[in-house]
Amino acid sequence: MSTISTQLRNFKEPDRDEQSLLFFAIPPTHAKVKGTGVTESNLEDGQQKMEINAMLSLVSDSPEDPYAGKLHLFPPYLAFASLDKKSVRFTIPLCTVRRVERPNTRAGVYALTLTLWHGMKMSVQLTSLRPTADQFCALLSMALKADLQAGKMKTVKPFSKTCYSENLVVDSSPVADKEREDGSLIDGGDKAGQGDAPAFHGGLGLKFKFPGDPRKLREASKTKLWTGYFKAHGRHLTLIRYPQATRFVQVGLPNRLRGEMWETLSGSIYLRFTNPGRYEQILEENKGRTNTSTEDIEKDLHRSLPEYAAYQSEEGIGALRRVLQAYSFKNPETGYCQAMNILAAAILIYMSEEQAFWLLEVVCDRLLPGYYSTSMHGTLLDQRVFESLVARCLPIIHDHFQEVDVQLSVASLPWFLSLYINSMPMVFAFRIVDCFFCMGPKVLFQVGLAILKINGEKLLQIQDDGQFIQLMRAYFNSLDDSANPNSSDPRARAITKFQELLLISFREFGIITEETILSERRRFRNEVISSLEAFSKRSAIRNLKSLERFNKEQVGFIYDALFKAVCVEPPPPNPVPSQATLVTTKDFAEERPETRVGLNTFRVFLSEIATWARDEKIVMNGFQQRVDREVADHEFMDRLFFFWDYSCRGALSLQDLVTGLDGIVFGDLMDNIEWFFNLHDKNKDGFLTKDEVLTVSESLLFIFRFEIGDYGDALLLQPEGEDGENSPLQRETNQPYLSLATFRMVLLADEVLESFFETDLSASFRLEPVPLMELPSANNGFLGGLWSNIATDNNVKLFHKLSDEVGKTIGRHQVIHRPSIGRYTTIEDTRPRESLLTSPMRHSTSKSSLRSNSTTAENTSRLAAETKSQSSQSSGSSSVTAVASTATAATTLLPDAEKSPIYPTSPAGFDPLAQATNAANALMERTPFAIDDAGDDDDDEDDEGESGQDDVLDEVDAFLEENDDTGVTDADREVAKELRTATPL
Repeated sequence: MSTISTQLRNFKEPDRDEQSLLFFAIPPTHAKVKGTGVTESNLEDGQQKMEINAMLSLVSDSPEDPYAGKLHLFPPYLAFASLDKKSVRFTIPLCTVRRVERPNTRAGVYALTLTLWHGMKMSVQLTSLRPTADQFCALLSMALKADLQAGKMKTVKPFSKTCYSENLVVDSSPVADKEREDGSLIDGGDKAGQGDAPAFHGGLGLKFKFPGDPRKLREASKTKLWTGYFKAHGRHLTLIRYPQATRFVQVGLPNRLRGEMWETLSGSIYLRFTNPGRYEQILEENKGRTNTSTEDIEKDLHRSLPEYAAYQSEEGIGALRRVLQAYSFKNPETGYCQAMNILAAAILIYMSEEQAFWLLEVVCDRLLPGYYSTSMHGTLLDQRVFESLVARCLPIIHDHFQEVDVQLSVASLPWFLSLYINSMPMVFAFRIVDCFFCMGPKVLFQVGLAILKINGEKLLQIQDDGQFIQLMRAYFNSLDDSANPNSSDPRARAITKFQELLLISFREFGIITEETILSERRRFRNEVISSLEAFSKRSAIRNLKSLERFNKEQVGFIYDALFKAVCVEPPPPNPVPSQATLVTTKDFAEERPETRVGLNTFRVFLSEIATWARDEKIVMNGFQQRVDREVADHEFMDRLFFFWDYSCRGALSLQDLVTGLDGIVFGDLMDNIEWFFNLHDKNKDGFLTKDEVLTVSESLLFIFRFEIGDYGDALLLQPEGEDGENSPLQRETNQPYLSLATFRMVLLADEVLESFFETDLSASFRLEPVPLMELPSANNGFLGGLWSNIATDNNVKLFHKLSDEVGKTIGRHQVIHRPSIGRYTTIEDTRPRESLLTSPMRHSTSKSSLRSNSTTAENTSRLAAETKSQSSQSSGSSSVTAVASTATAATTLLPDAEKSPIYPTSPAGFDPLAQATNAANALMERTPFAIDDAGDDDDDEDDEGESGQDDVLDEVDAFLEENDDTGVTDADREVAKELRTATPL
């Protein structure tokens, strides 16, 4: 069993518009269709995206400083980012906008005032040219009307009631008296709302308490700060992120607001808003369903933060199970990956199941792509990036690790994979997670570098991986201790090691930006992809049930050809019925998913290993000489596909291909003939019908289509009925016609076909290193991007087509087909030996020659007469035509018992033994040839005489005189004559 994925190789860097969508956390359902200016969800409405220079300021009693930036319209979202992309930004759904006004300002100022649903006003001054501003306003008006007509504005208020921040901005909150100091609910309170309490979302911490001491964490002060910020700068769907918001996040989010702020900062709140009830629907549709992912989830449930009280009860375990299963059902390609349970268990402490489900979707798909996949390529790539950053920023530590052979990833891999949740106390880990959702994945690298720098002196003393892990474990256990215990300054002694860690992370390693991470990822992506593909190849070969008679190197060549075929022609996502592999019940063990290729992918695979399965053309046009390769298309390839489909699934696995190739690559003459016979025997009854014999001829014609010699016109089948009155009687086309023994005899009667089945057929399957497709280049800068856009496959094809047209115009265009077998290189090599068949039978049409004769004796006498009268005609007809012709002759001479296992028309007194003896004698008797007939030697000598000999010699001399092509002149002959008579010195 093996799974072949080309997702890494097909990775493409997001373009500028796609990067903007990712930056503003626009849900993927509203992503832009590539190559157009229209969003996918609004193609029918014709709404377009647009950006414009603008200046943002809030309209309030204490106005904020204005910020210049760009205002983006991504229907149905409006987004803004300051010029530095850090100070101010927001992403708000258009359905939250209640009014758009144009204020009466002085001449030359084009501004808009937007009033949001909760009363907050913002002023946007459009600083672009007047026509551009008018166009932006027109598109904004069109998008607002579309949202109004869709009825989306009615959904804002009910959704806001699920957010806890709405309760904070109310002067008299109905739940304030029912909360503890840390934000958890007092017994009797209910997050779903009892009486007048709103139905806001919350996590397991409401019942099982939140980690940490609320007084130490200053929960009340933090909540008060955020309440004031929400009143002035919006909340949940309409939150505007000013610099103080980032500062508040670095200080730490209050427990009660942490879940809502996580989904707001990450953008998962927009997914929850646009997909109401989707989480419950997924669970309901897949209720009771089990697969590989659900089995793995069950194994890890009780290993997910077992120290937290909620996961020691069925309530917490059940919530975790439902979230992980819902994600695996929604994303079957990703399914479930280890460490995903740690992340889900952590966020469920602060978020409801629905909130956690959508946040998990954003983390796995957008923030940390590839971290929680089967290959974990995202984690491995970021580990390579982290090692590069350590070598750049901490070269002494990096050199020491290289010297003592300490693997940095031994400790850093769990840091990144679990967002430090599994490495340090949860109270501190959640502070890092706060910053991660606010500032992006760069936080993971900044914190990792700070950890190594703080422990730099101790790290230079370690000698192995075990000491490294022990040192890191001891450091994480002391994060609550004072960073300067011996200082005389009480404020310095109050600084903990964790505060020191954050300070160094954001101050000293603030130079690590998102652009730095993306640049390093582009630099090492191809290296990581190559190593992962090599590992996948080794795993696939190791997991095969049998290598048959191949060695590992040969199977590796087969894998390479299959991998290239999958890259060129990707198989369908689910080539195998889901109930057979992906879904199981308690009564049946589930098969692990494996890659199976369809017919189109198989054709590409076959063209990589079989010479006759591809059309190779040498093209010369006066400017270049190249070799174009195209995949051949013939029924023979389709027949081979279904012949190797041993499990009858309509798709082939790597094991099927290895087993199928083993049956032909290592076969001898008789094995190959039997293999070819069985390939064309549809009903597997041991006989070929008339139509199947014709199919054999067509298959051989396909294989020999580009061979040198008389394999061209002679292989073409002539129309039926050309023989006229001499045509034999018609036999039913679906009746048994040719047995395996007769088929062998027919093939062995032709030297070319005998040689083909003995050596050439097996040799045509060439297990050689396959030149894989090049990985996407990681060119940086303007020139690199320009060249990657120019040198595309389509542009190369256009250039070749243009050069060919110019070559045709100047008369220099030439196309030469490479032979598929290539055994004969000159026409003289292809002269076949004398066939067992007579000349008329060799030149007869294939369809006519497949007919049955009325009686055996009549046809035998006709065969002998034709052989004697026309044996002097020249041979050299097609070997494939000889197959059908010889089959007719052999079937005519064979007894009816062999031609058909059932003989309802057998005459009385039929003697099978005598008939078989007569047929064997006829076949063993050598066919007389005209040139072998010798006359009386004495008569020839008497008639010819001496004068005849003289005439022959005169003709020879005359011919030699006329065809003097030695290239020697008369002067040269004189010199040669003198040299023959010259005396030696």
